[in-house]
Order: sequence, then C-alpha cells, then structure tokens
Amino acid sequence: MSDVTHITVIGAGTMGSGISLTAAMAGIKVCQVDVSQEQLDRAAAYHQKTLGRNVAKERMTQDEADAALGRIGYATETCMASESQFAIEAATENEDLKKKIFSQMVQTYSDTCILATNTSSISITSIADSVGDAADRVIGMHFFNPVPVMKLVEVIKCPATSQDTLDRTMTLSEAMGKTPIAANDHPGFVSNRVLMPMINEAFHAWNDGVAEPEAIDGIMKLGCAFPMGPLRLADLIGLDVCRDIMLVLHNGLGHPDKYQPCEKLVELVEAGRLGNKTGWGVYDYREAAATA
Repeated sequence: MSDVTHITVIGAGTMGSGISLTAAMAGIKVCQVDVSQEQLDRAAAYHQKTLGRNVAKERMTQDEADAALGRIGYATETCMASESQFAIEAATENEDLKKKIFSQMVQTYSDTCILATNTSSISITSIADSVGDAADRVIGMHFFNPVPVMKLVEVIKCPATSQDTLDRTMTLSEAMGKTPIAANDHPGFVSNRVLMPMINEAFHAWNDGVAEPEAIDGIMKLGCAFPMGPLRLADLIGLDVCRDIMLVLHNGLGHPDKYQPCEKLVELVEAGRLGNKTGWGVYDYREAAATA
C-alpha cells in the first residue's frame, strides 16, 4: 500500500494529463503544472470529459467523478511543492528540456521527493548525472497511452537509482492501478527497443512499395493478432515521437542501417503530419474529427 498522497505532474500534454487523471482517480492529490495556460485548459477539459464518460458508462458514480476532479489543481508555476512526494516530469521528448526541468525540480521539491521522468527513450543515467547529489532519487516511469487504460508502467532504474526509490516507485504505480515492471537503463528500454524498429520497418515496407498502409496494418493485425497495425499505432503515438525514439536508438546503439528513421517517416514529420494529434499522419482523420 502506497503512502503517497500528493504528487506533481509537470507537463499537461497527452501523457501528463493522463497521469494526473489516473492518480486523481486513485485518490491522490495532484498538482498539474504546465507553462501554457492553454495546455492546462485542454487538460482540464480532457479530465472533465473522461470522467463524464466514465459516469455515463457507469464505471464510477458522479460523486466519485467529482471527488477525482477536485483532487487536481492546475498551475503555470509550481504548486504543492512541500507536500509532493513524487514529481513526475512529462514534458516533450527532448533531453535538454528534461534536464532543465530536473534542475528546477531539485531546487523546488524536498530532498525526499522522488524525481521521475515519463520519457519513453531518453537516458535516465544522463538525466541523473545532471542533478548531482539528487541522482539516487531519479527514476523513469514510462506510462503508455492512453494512460488511464494501459496497465503497464515500465520502471527504469539507472546505476545511481536507490533501492528505496525503486521500491517507492513500484508501490506508487500499483496504487495507481498499474502493473510496474522494472528494467535497466539502455536506449529505448525494452518496449521501444522492440516496438520502434518494427514500426520503422512498416514505414520501409510502405516506402518500398510492398503494400499500402491499410494492407500492411491488416496483415499485421490478422497475421500477428495485433489489436492495431503498426502504422495506425504510429499515428496514435505521434510520428514525431517515433522518429525521435528511432534517433535515440540510432545514436545510442549504432547500427545506422538498422535504427535510422525511414525516410517516409521523416518526410511525414517534416510535413507536419504527426498523426492523431494533428488530424493527419499516415491516415487522414480530419473528416472524422469534423463530424465527431
């Protein structure tokens, strides 16, 4: 049973807002932080909509939904710093930005607060090295999208991570209704080291004219029993995120031909076709969004 009652989530995008909602539904008070008030407003709207849908589908009562929403505070600057037992960074997948945020976290939160990152591929060791004596409190908590639905938290420890930090992170993950599985710090960890080359290869198959996206996804769904084809999954994840993770694998593991992002993937990202979040990626979602 976790003794965590207060956490801060830094970054109110898709992942950060999902983490905040999941924690709030588990009875934990959350400070949702983002430098953008517009992003905070979107997160609040998402929280209200999701809780409302849960009530409509009788997954929870209106009182439970109201209580969960009441546990989330929104701020453009740090709030609840002294009470937070965990500070979870969920900003853009950019190493320099994450290190900057972690330097602020060290100065803001107590010396017993766990400093976690929701990175999907960036080195935990590198982040820990940037915070000096606080390195033993640094750990990766890789949640999966959509956070309220997906059960896994890939917990990434680096050589500096203390056993206490690992234990507390595993316990918090379980208290949030997740199944935590620990792995060591290597480029891409386990999930993306296995998944992203497969997604990248699907882009190569499309680029090489082997088949069109619908056929590639259909074959992988029916032939491999995947719930979603790799190209559709890439749209869900975000094509920019897929490209960035491939670059982490490329830079961290070498093998340029194996981990170089496919030119088709790079082309779509440079065209601003990032997937679901922009309404257009491999597939075009704009008409469906307009009629939703």
